[in-house]
Amino acid sequence: MNGIVNALPIIWVAVGVGLLLFLTMKLKLNSFISLLLVSIFVGVASGLALPDLLGSIKSGVGGTLGSLALIIGLGAILGKLMVDSGAAQRIATTLLNKFGVKNVQWALLIVGTIFGISVFYEVAFIILAPLVISIAIEAKIPYMRLGITMVAAATMAHSLFPPQPGPTALVEAYGADMGMVYLLGIVVLIPSIIGAGIILPKLLRNLDHPVPPLMEKPKEFKDSEMPGFTVSMLIPLLPALIIMSSTILKFFIPAGTEAEQVITFFGSAEISMLIAVLIAIFVFGIRAGRSMPEVMDSFSEAIKGISMIIFIVASGGAFKQVILDSGVGTYIADLMQNTKVSPLIMAWFITAMIRIATGTGVVSAVTAAGIVGPLITTFDVNPTLMVLATAAGSNTITHLNDASFWLFKEYFNLSIKDTFKTWGLLLLVNSLIGLGVVLLLSLFI
Repeated sequence: MNGIVNALPIIWVAVGVGLLLFLTMKLKLNSFISLLLVSIFVGVASGLALPDLLGSIKSGVGGTLGSLALIIGLGAILGKLMVDSGAAQRIATTLLNKFGVKNVQWALLIVGTIFGISVFYEVAFIILAPLVISIAIEAKIPYMRLGITMVAAATMAHSLFPPQPGPTALVEAYGADMGMVYLLGIVVLIPSIIGAGIILPKLLRNLDHPVPPLMEKPKEFKDSEMPGFTVSMLIPLLPALIIMSSTILKFFIPAGTEAEQVITFFGSAEISMLIAVLIAIFVFGIRAGRSMPEVMDSFSEAIKGISMIIFIVASGGAFKQVILDSGVGTYIADLMQNTKVSPLIMAWFITAMIRIATGTGVVSAVTAAGIVGPLITTFDVNPTLMVLATAAGSNTITHLNDASFWLFKEYFNLSIKDTFKTWGLLLLVNSLIGLGVVLLLSLFI
């Protein structure tokens, strides 16, 4: 009886997910309202006091919007400017000409990995999504086939490599060598993204979805009308370059100094995105012969197109926060703490369970690190492998409590069922292959 009482938080979360599926799929209720209603239900059922529940919802919405609203908005604007100026088409046609239709997925693996390492996942997704759709239109293939490839690379790179917050925290928690994390991380990354990004799309059926309204191609540009390939690729990569440069510079500048604060400011995702948008206004707008009112029309259309996405992502943040505050992550962690399983498998499993329950990769990774960290000494496990196993677990299948799930769903205009089949499955394949490679490496390291 005691075990049932202790397990109640996770039971109510499961019931809440079922209710959410019923509201959105059966009753066709808007996801924004559905997520808020389910957040209230789970909070009340889990025993949260009403003032605390309201605080959780506000904290979840505010925290999510605070970190993502500007990024999503600026990213959508940058993507729309690229589409409306022909820059996205230039990149698409160049990649197709260089790699060919059959090999363009390999190009997207490289680009997705670069963005995944360099910028926040949401930034990478928002910038690359219109590019993926443009390439798919040029190649006359389903855009979801390329979307899976891009997201597989971006999510796995984001989960494995510093300076992203999850892996950076893990390096510190386990006392691992960052250089080795990069070196062995590449070994883990390559088979994972090939499996999830190249092989998986070939096995999936019914990937031919209509192009999302936001990214419908406005016109067919002539070669002379499009900006050059270098500038078309450089401007969307600018946030990544600024963030990477900021990270490198901070190694040589004392912490707490004014110079360090300036570098941190300009190296933030929000400011680097703003810089890229300002440059795009000139390069993709004014210099291309468009008037400022025409450029601002692209702004307005981009914001209109993603306004509902922002609200849905925010309500997903509320659901995530209610789940966290209800104690589900702590329950799962306590459940696994006294098992005899290999530390690598335990690190992956605990992280995966907490990620599934809470929808937050960084929280799941750091929580798991606190549990299995002491086992590194007990079992003489390589700290780098522990970082990679935990990171792979933080990139596992997610569902309705994950803001990135809703970003993927709404941006690509998919049903919940199709989102599970694409987003969910690609993350699961990424995660399982990543764990398999880590276990294989453990035989030699």
